[in-house]
Amino acid sequence: MNFGEKLKQIRTQRGLTQPQFAEQLGIEQSYLSKLENDKSVPSAEMFNAILAGTGMDAATFLSDIDQETLATTLRHIPAVTRFSDHAVTVQVHHYQRWLYGCALVWIVGFALMLAANDGIFYSNKVYRYFSPGVILAGESELVFDKYEQILNLRQLAKIITPEEFAGQLADFKANRARPLTVETTAYRGSAYLEPAENGRRRFELLNEKHIEAPGNRVLQFLGAIILASGFVGLFIEWRLRRMKNKTH
Repeated sequence: MNFGEKLKQIRTQRGLTQPQFAEQLGIEQSYLSKLENDKSVPSAEMFNAILAGTGMDAATFLSDIDQETLATTLRHIPAVTRFSDHAVTVQVHHYQRWLYGCALVWIVGFALMLAANDGIFYSNKVYRYFSPGVILAGESELVFDKYEQILNLRQLAKIITPEEFAGQLADFKANRARPLTVETTAYRGSAYLEPAENGRRRFELLNEKHIEAPGNRVLQFLGAIILASGFVGLFIEWRLRRMKNKTH
């Protein structure tokens, strides 16, 4: 909408004839006709008089006028220049806020995907630990590894006979060996101790394997959606800005 069309719109919306509207504005009807038909351009003083006559401020009057008219036909009017500069500033701030919002969305999406990949919230590894049996109070933590050696040394020192060696070893394996294997997503070192009935268990790390935790799959999916929504948001803002410029 150009300046003349805006004047005519105001007049018709108020149900006024050209003479009536010209009288309200304090100008000649012939001059109003020229303004409405874009055969004349108002001066800064005349523009202020039109604003006073219509009871409108500059922002309200100029809001529907296209950018080309503001930048060319009416650029000599200080009020129009201030309005245009303010509109540009507002648009820049709006675009900056939208861009910062999209950037924040990108960061959140990327962070979720990175967290899923690194297993920050849900471990991507399963650790398998093994314990041969319960270590009684006062026994060495390596009793299951060293018991046969100890019996062998006692046999060599003739403290026990070969028959006693075989019997004690068989009894130890039959009654003390209670193997237990556990799997956990928490890494507890190469070995750790845990209280057990009448003593404690020593667990040693057997192996570890990589898994894809369900929680991480969800995080990756959410992260990808959030990351993509940042680009979609930027595209929507660009399209809206183009449509707004076309309508003006």
